[in-house]
Amino acid sequence: MFGLIGHLTSLEHAQSVARELGYPEYADQGLDFWCSAPPQIVDTIKVTSVTGQQIEGRYVESCFLPEMLASRRIKAATRKIVNAMAHAQKNGINITALGGFSSIIFENFNLQQISQVRNIKLEFERFTTGNTHTAYIICRQVEQVSQQVGVDLSEATIAVCGATGDIGSAVCRWLDAHTDMKELLLIARNQERLQALQAELGRGKILAMEEALPQADIIVWVASMPKGMEIDPTQLKQPCLLIDGGYPKNMSNLVKHPGVYVLNGGIVEHSLDIDWKIMKIVNMDAPARQLFACFAESMLLEFEKLYTNFSWGRNQITLEKMDLIGQVSRKHGFRPLLTVSS
Repeated sequence: MFGLIGHLTSLEHAQSVARELGYPEYADQGLDFWCSAPPQIVDTIKVTSVTGQQIEGRYVESCFLPEMLASRRIKAATRKIVNAMAHAQKNGINITALGGFSSIIFENFNLQQISQVRNIKLEFERFTTGNTHTAYIICRQVEQVSQQVGVDLSEATIAVCGATGDIGSAVCRWLDAHTDMKELLLIARNQERLQALQAELGRGKILAMEEALPQADIIVWVASMPKGMEIDPTQLKQPCLLIDGGYPKNMSNLVKHPGVYVLNGGIVEHSLDIDWKIMKIVNMDAPARQLFACFAESMLLEFEKLYTNFSWGRNQITLEKMDLIGQVSRKHGFRPLLTVSS
């Protein structure tokens, strides 16, 4: 059995979903209540591969909300993630994906130091961040959608925002190895990590965001949006492909301009309907078929009976692992989302 650990996008979103899922005691509560709310299994999932194989999973709502980080409730946020992991393990889930902020919090706050949660000793091989599959899908989106919008990859300048993160660095390695792009622009806050990535790749220009974005034919956004920051779409190239790999997906609303094409990055479509309700709650356009690639990774590992932390830590994603998860993804009927908005 596979598992998905997720969270909702805001307090308001959480309250409305609680009402919809039949948790009225959660629906009218404020942030303090959600800081203490325990994780809950709120969905049973059935997935059928194009091979005919069927698997079953559970969705674990962590009750984490992004406002916890904004209000400096860091301890509450970290407790949410490890409690959700313990809940998944306690319920016999073999492999669980950490979705959205779950994996970011786990890595950034080094939660691997917390091995014991009450009477449960966490078995970390039961968990995966799903970042390898996400990085692979984003790279395939770059390759396939660039043609749709009239961008020639061999003449393209690609900017990666969040280049030193786990997903961003993997995207840079893949694009360097698998495409003949003209130029790679590296954007991140940590200059030391940027220089290390540049040295590893043997290429790439380190630029500030405001300098890099107007030069880019393709922008891969896999960073958090700094508070108060805005992207002026009139300063972007036309055509420009912007792949939004963040969560929540909001670039299509923030960046609207003729010739600027926005794609929800790291989203896959399955060939067959998935029996679940959770993707309706996160507003997927086709909730029976579309899902986050990180969630799909735990499904793929369950299909293949690879009960291992396939994606783990920072900058540990190899091209070989991306190739492997890509092969398994295609085998079981998953494909990158290719629909852009403009």
